[in-house]
Parts: sequence; C-alpha cells; structure tokens
Amino acid sequence: MADALALYVHWPFCARKCPYCDFNSHVRTALPEAAWLAKILDELRYEQERTPGQLLTSIFFGGGTPSLMQPESAAAIIEAATGLWPCADEVEITLEANPSTVEAERFAGFRAAGVNRTSLGIQALDDTDLTRLGRTHDLAEALAALEAAQRNFDRVSFDLIYAREGQTPGAWERELERALAFGTEHLSLYQLTIEPGTHFATRYARGELVLPAEDPAAEMFELTRARCRTAGLAPYETSNFARFGAESRHNLSYWQYGDYAGVGPGAHGRRSHAATVRTRLPERWLASGPAPETETPLPAQERAAEALMMGLRLETGIDPDGFLDRTGVPLSGAIDAAALSRLSELSLVEAEPRLRLTERGALLLDRIAAELLADDLAATLASAA
Repeated sequence: MADALALYVHWPFCARKCPYCDFNSHVRTALPEAAWLAKILDELRYEQERTPGQLLTSIFFGGGTPSLMQPESAAAIIEAATGLWPCADEVEITLEANPSTVEAERFAGFRAAGVNRTSLGIQALDDTDLTRLGRTHDLAEALAALEAAQRNFDRVSFDLIYAREGQTPGAWERELERALAFGTEHLSLYQLTIEPGTHFATRYARGELVLPAEDPAAEMFELTRARCRTAGLAPYETSNFARFGAESRHNLSYWQYGDYAGVGPGAHGRRSHAATVRTRLPERWLASGPAPETETPLPAQERAAEALMMGLRLETGIDPDGFLDRTGVPLSGAIDAAALSRLSELSLVEAEPRLRLTERGALLLDRIAAELLADDLAATLASAA
C-alpha cells in the first residue's frame, strides 16, 4: 500500500482576530480570491511532484476562517488535489467554520463542493463568555449554525474552550452536559491557555485577566474526560473526543507522525523526512513562488523527539514498530529508561504493549513528556525550536 498523505490548506483570513488566538490569521477588507486560488493550486502541484504516488487520505481547510472562502474555491482545490494524488476510498474533507449566520447559509455549497465533515468554532455556550472571547457570533447564531451543519453534513464536530475567566467546575459541567446533548459524533474541548503575543497575554500580564487556579482547572479536565466517556465519546486524544470510528483521520495523521503537505500562507508540512514552512504574511506569500519558504531535512533524532511528543497525546499511545518505521529510531532509544521506570511505578505511564499515559498521567502530559524524552533528544528538540 502507498504511504498515506494528509493535505492541509490554510486560509488565514478572519472577520476579527480573537484575543486568545496565536494562529496565522489576519483581518482584510478585500481579497483577490482568484489570485489566491491560483497560488494554492500551484503549491498543490509543487507538493505532488515531491510526494508522487502517495495515497491522499484527508484534506483539511483550516485557518483563519476558511468558511469565508467561496464554496467554488473549495471545490476547485478538492478537484485538483483528488486529481493529483491517488485517493483512499473515502477521503475525509473537513472545513473549519465560524458559526455566523451568513457562513451557515453557505454549508450547502460546501457540501456540493465535496466537503464531508465540518468543525464549528463555537467556543462557548454562553453569550457573556462569547463576548469575552472576542467571537463575532452569539449563542443563537451558534445553535442555528450547528443545526445547519447537522442538516448538511453527516460528520459534525464543534469546539469549546473551558477554564475560562470566572468559570467554575460546576458551570463547565452544566455547559458540557448541554454540548453532549446535541449528539455530534466529535467534540474538541480545549483548556484556555495564554499564548505569547496575544491580546489575552497582555491582559494576563497586567493582572486584568484572571483564570481558574490549577486545582479547579484540573477538576474540569478530569470531569471532561469522565463525562464524555459516559456519553460514548472516548478521549482518543488529549483534547478530542469521538464516538468509535468518528475520530478525525486528518488530525490522527499528525499525532501518529504521518506525512502531511501544507499549502497556504504560514502552513507547515512534514514529508519525506523534511519540515516545510511557507511564507507567513499573506501578501508576501501571494508574491512568492510555489516552493515553501524553508524546507529543512529532519535528522532521525529530531523526528523521534517530535513523534514521541505527539504520540503521547493519543489514548492508544505509541506503537514501537510504527515509531521505528516513521523515525528510524527505536522507541527504547528515544526515552529515558530511568524516567520511564519511575513514572511506571507511579502509575502515570504504561510501557507495554504500547507506551501510553494512564488516566492519571493524562493530566500531566507536558511534564511527563519532558521527563521521558532522552537527554540527547531533548537537546535536539531544544536546538530546533
């Protein structure tokens, strides 16, 4: 079987920049969409020439707000991609969307374009918190968009952020219960984090933004996993919950350290043991050629460090054979044996048959990953950052 390939298409434009967001997103009043589309198609051809014969398994339109593009542009990208690469029997094609009324009305157009899965950025089921998060929609618009998405797509997911300003575990539990009652096959549930360079980071540094303390935030994390399990949505990844078989195939390719091509401004890719990054600023990107701004070979040690950090996010953990195949490094050579022994004794990790975090360990993902990383891999990853 040919090596699998995921395709990420970055559309960096938004109606408004959210104060917590550190993604490559920009507000523009006008966009030459025809020129934009032509450039993306050029990049697709460039990527195909470097991944000939790989099997396309997923396409993900992310951003930014890709639901702001014309459905006809999405159709052209999908047609080009599925014509350039051999395709899996069912290519998962996801569109991220913000739930404004205007965008929701265009879901039928995206469905006709070939999109078969949508991910809605609802973020909160509370109007006060939606305002605090800088969202352009209110709760009524969010619920109308969710209904429209469920009417148009067989596969629907939506995002919520928890541990928000002033939120208590009880309030989050009630909100989560409501979210689960909508019956979608997938939920992405993220704890609010302060990202450098964002407006929230500025407010947080000034003491103007106060988030829940560590203990209440940990309680929210634990009740999220427990309540979703009870509802039949397994926490297959740290922040993602799905019914069996409804996991995001595209995102699994990242966490399982598979190959993916990235097109659009600032898009990252991992293919043929190389890391690619495209020009970040939209106007500069549009004026550049089809090649990435940087295309850097990844040494085996760096691949192993990345694969370890990503794989520990999965509930199924890391398969040693697959790890060796994807990185060229035995899993045993990527981890600190003493740290593994200590963490196993504390019932925070399991080493057999796959390396994975326990339910207790999942709460401490970042600390455990840093401890497990062998010293030489940690140094490699630090120098590459």
